[in-house]
Amino acid sequence: MTRRAVARGIGHYLPERVVPNAEFEATLDTTDEWIRTRSGIERRRFAADDQTTSDLATEAARAALDHAGLAADDLDAIIVATSTPDLTFPSVATMVQSRLGMTRGYAFDVQAVCAGFVYALCNANALIVAGQADRIMVIGAETFSRIMDWTDRSTCVLFGDGAGALILEAGTGDGTSDDRGILATDLHSDGRYRDMLYVDGGVGTTGTAGKLRMQGNPLFRQAVDKLASTATTALERCGLGHADVDWIVPHQANIRIIAGTARKLGLPMERVILTVQDHGNTSAASIPLALSVGVADGRIRRGDLILSEAIGGGLAWGAVALRW
Repeated sequence: MTRRAVARGIGHYLPERVVPNAEFEATLDTTDEWIRTRSGIERRRFAADDQTTSDLATEAARAALDHAGLAADDLDAIIVATSTPDLTFPSVATMVQSRLGMTRGYAFDVQAVCAGFVYALCNANALIVAGQADRIMVIGAETFSRIMDWTDRSTCVLFGDGAGALILEAGTGDGTSDDRGILATDLHSDGRYRDMLYVDGGVGTTGTAGKLRMQGNPLFRQAVDKLASTATTALERCGLGHADVDWIVPHQANIRIIAGTARKLGLPMERVILTVQDHGNTSAASIPLALSVGVADGRIRRGDLILSEAIGGGLAWGAVALRW
């Protein structure tokens, strides 16, 4: 028998404030049509002034626990993927642990920007497979509205806030691609491309949070090739091919990147879970948000093969093949 990290519960949280594209027309040289045609985004959510990343993460965590029928102390660990923590330290994960009333186990953050949730899933999978934990909650949570330059129309219209949480627990399988759970992972990074997507501040430089900076066109060219390649590798590692995929649940960066990657994989857009139109780019939160939406509306069902891929600042990228 093979030990697997199997999905047990999923949940998400979105702030109440809905920001349509038209809201930017008053302050920027942009239009709803310009934003839609270049990104696919129609609206996004922004956190309230008194909401932090840990607030969003906690609400998503509670939703996932409810979906799984579990209590906080049933968890062995919490891993939060975020690039917008409340504080330099302690971690968002320990804040969520406290707010849930979890009195055992451990909690830590992972920072790989938009690829953060994939990186966190890989860490959780390794811990479970190694027997270091039996049940782990993996959360992607971001408040990217806090690091936007509101004068830069090329970036500030793209991002939103939100959180999603997935609970993985130890299960067993036959060691084949028919097993439920995480079947394969693939991770990469290349720091030579750091200037394509970064924040111009930090503890060791400016002492401030800084603002997001992005080279959109060069990043797009890197993204499609790298995402298609890592997705293919993850499938090959578990003996599967593109045609075996039931749903692509990608990082929701941009409709052109999502469509370009699906095209390279030879899969139709009808098999892609899309939320970018409603959420914008929520960085590490985008994959669990999309997963949660797909489960909630009945598209993702037990036994479906899910392929998730993401790329973010670093550059960091990777993919996960998961049978639901």
